[in-house]
Amino acid sequence: MTGFDMNGRAWALADRYVDRAGELGVVVTVLPNGARVIDAGVNAPGGFAAGRMLAELCMGGLGHVEFSTLSIAGDTWPGVLVWTDHPVESCMASQYAGWAIDPHGFFAMGSGPLRAIARVEHELFGKLGYEENAPRGVLVLESRTLPDAGVASWVARKAGVAEDAVTFAVAPTASIAGGVQIVARVIETGLHKMETVGFDVRRVVSAMGTAPLPPTARNDMRAIGRTNDCILYGGQVRYTVRAADDELAQLAERVPASASRDYGTPFYEVFKRYDNDFYKIDPMLFSPAEVWLTSAMSGRTFHAGRLNPEVLRASLLES
Repeated sequence: MTGFDMNGRAWALADRYVDRAGELGVVVTVLPNGARVIDAGVNAPGGFAAGRMLAELCMGGLGHVEFSTLSIAGDTWPGVLVWTDHPVESCMASQYAGWAIDPHGFFAMGSGPLRAIARVEHELFGKLGYEENAPRGVLVLESRTLPDAGVASWVARKAGVAEDAVTFAVAPTASIAGGVQIVARVIETGLHKMETVGFDVRRVVSAMGTAPLPPTARNDMRAIGRTNDCILYGGQVRYTVRAADDELAQLAERVPASASRDYGTPFYEVFKRYDNDFYKIDPMLFSPAEVWLTSAMSGRTFHAGRLNPEVLRASLLES
């Protein structure tokens, strides 16, 4: 399936953001081979607006991100509201950080619509049935190191586009902008959980979610913990799904983070328990705290999971 031109949408967004670079607190560089780099927090100050920029680029122009305040058990947190009517394309084919950008001497996980051109994640894109053949594309990197011309050349070659047809947008985890773009994945994490348990996510027709924003942590490791906890213990998502009631009732119980054996303590502690190895953590953990699944067929809604204000406080205020 093709047709949404997320790369064209994201490129047009990037052009507008570049025109507002000073206002957004980002720094734009054109590499010797013509690739464009938008620094939203490595050397640039970035901020909340830059974080929303990253999130909207991640979602290929098909997702909407707004700031709000959330009340959780008497605590008031700044938060994000994210919604999309194209969850499979904007979240799974674009926003999901599924492409390891690992040329010699560099590593970052890549998000954004350029993934739908490169499609190096063969199994996932085979299931999604989505691809794009755009002449240029946008990739978002969670990294403390800006890509150089060599990295841009490697990415362009993998994607089959010209080197000057790549735009990168970059921020580290422990930055205001990085925190916003990660927490704005609250819908995507639930979709990825559904895909992990074997549900066909192409049946999800719309989604809306909220999650609190973390205070900026003192280093990237702590920031990984805080950003994950905002979703695992503070994320709430509502999905509309083309599925029968009995199927959704069973699915709802499997989606929230509380279905995982590793649920219940701040993510930083879980991460350290497994020697900082993501792949040792129970994959069932990575999901919103609370979900509602509404059947587009019957109109019934199924709810599971709960917010966990105690772990949120421990993670965001005490660590």
